Amino acid sequence: MFQPKTLAFAVLLAAPIAVQAAESPWTLHFGAHVVDPKSDTGQLAGLPSSVSKSTRPTFSVEYRFAPGWSAELLAALPFQHEVRLDGTRAVSVKQLPPTFGVLYHFMEGGKVSPFVGAGVNYTWFFDKKGRNALDGAHVQMENSWGAAGHAGVDIRLDDRWTFTVDARYMDIDTKVKVNGARVGTAHVDPWVYGLSFGYRL
Repeated sequence: MFQPKTLAFAVLLAAPIAVQAAESPWTLHFGAHVVDPKSDTGQLAGLPSSVSKSTRPTFSVEYRFAPGWSAELLAALPFQHEVRLDGTRAVSVKQLPPTFGVLYHFMEGGKVSPFVGAGVNYTWFFDKKGRNALDGAHVQMENSWGAAGHAGVDIRLDDRWTFTVDARYMDIDTKVKVNGARVGTAHVDPWVYGLSFGYRL
């Protein structure tokens, strides 16, 4: 026969595990974001340049290390852009923008919790291909380190799930070469905005 003392002992053993799960500092986020470069990215080869938008799935891991404070690492599937010179497509390129930041959450634990943060971005440009007049040319775009700002709001759905709306600003500058000759620097400097769901482990 099951004894009350046995039940009490089982509850005492399970309680720390339940508390630990409820208070886990780790949250995984899954969503989609738009990388929206500024409209004028500077002069390349003496011509005005622009870079197209791109939308891709994103994911991040967030670790709360103190009340209200967390660290976050953002990753994504490769974004793909077109670089235009004087309105004409000249280069296609893919990039990955891993970004690390520290966030402060206002009203943490509430139904709605705004946050702000700052950090650093590294952008890796790859699969660069010349198009139209640059078809067949060897195009180089230097990888970029830069500052990143972040702001948004978490909406708590239940004890585990949150819905997040956020925006980031990234300082991205890349030196561009064509067939070994430098043609200028593209000041991409995009806004990155999107939606995601977070699951607290």
